[in-house]
Amino acid sequence: MAGPSLRPHVHWAQRHRELYLRVELSDVQHPDIAIIDNVLHFKAQGHGAKGDNIYEFQIEFLEPVEPKPVCRVTQRQLNITVQKKESNWWERLTKQEKRPLFLAPDFDRWLDESDAEMELKEKEEEKINKMKIESRVPKDPFKHLKKGYLVMYNLVQFLGFSWIFVNMTVRLFILGKDSFYDTFHTIADMMYFCQTLALMEIVNSLIGLVRSPLIPAVVQVFGRNFILFVVLGSLEEMQSKPVVFFIFYFWSIIELFRYPYYMLSCIGIEWKPLTWLRYTTWIPLYPLGGLAEAVCIIQSIPIFSETGKYSLGLPNPLNVTIQFSFLLQIYLIALFLGVFVNFRHLYKQRKQHLGPKKRKMK
Repeated sequence: MAGPSLRPHVHWAQRHRELYLRVELSDVQHPDIAIIDNVLHFKAQGHGAKGDNIYEFQIEFLEPVEPKPVCRVTQRQLNITVQKKESNWWERLTKQEKRPLFLAPDFDRWLDESDAEMELKEKEEEKINKMKIESRVPKDPFKHLKKGYLVMYNLVQFLGFSWIFVNMTVRLFILGKDSFYDTFHTIADMMYFCQTLALMEIVNSLIGLVRSPLIPAVVQVFGRNFILFVVLGSLEEMQSKPVVFFIFYFWSIIELFRYPYYMLSCIGIEWKPLTWLRYTTWIPLYPLGGLAEAVCIIQSIPIFSETGKYSLGLPNPLNVTIQFSFLLQIYLIALFLGVFVNFRHLYKQRKQHLGPKKRKMK
């Protein structure tokens, strides 16, 4: 059972515009702090000089103050900041001339009037210098136009891949495994559109419109377009294979989180669940997508060998033919190197956005 209320030790300091009160109470619970008729009323349960107890005090300020104090509770103490109604220097804190016994100067924050004026002057000079520096930086007249373009680009891509994902999911539930075999003929037009538009991601990085590194963007866009346009688009035998379903499905799921994340980032909005999904879902999906692309390449090699499509015959006297299927075998190695490059890039981004924050050493 708590004992009678007691007064805690309170230390104070001031600046021209603010008053600082430091209440020596630890483990504070249920603080009740209010300023009524220029009098600060304080009451709280905490551990002070007399142990765990209810501590309270009142201070009638020398001059008018704002009625809304700012309170910050730490494990060892409670800090109160009070705004003065007028910016001036007080000769004392309380209206009564005799200082209360529980009140003492806070020498850690104590400044005399000249030091406080110097501090205020330094802050004003710092603010003026910051404004001068900002005024020297040329403003981009096309800033809003660029932002609008990036928002629209990411929105269009999000809608396109959403259509692909929803369409494939609905057909999977209705048709089951039968939907695997005509995925290309149903989805290809929209995938062509989205992947052609994705070339703008390389352009955006080249001209500095976005801060994304160029190499990962080139690896992903050209890698996907090679699979889509060269391997699947040119071989009818590949278009009815089940691997097409998995390639398109993995691509679309990844983009369902990537494009809305970038779209919101363009307008300065961060939604933490979306950030987590954007930098987490790729961990299983990206290797699975790379594996599906590799299976697609392996299945296409015999077809390119048999048809001789895209093979290059050199003129006499060499009389040598470079089989496109041989180039695909080399590309297969490059595919896994590309997966490694992008995986490493995305892992660094994940650590940057979701990694543990470094704690400052006191």
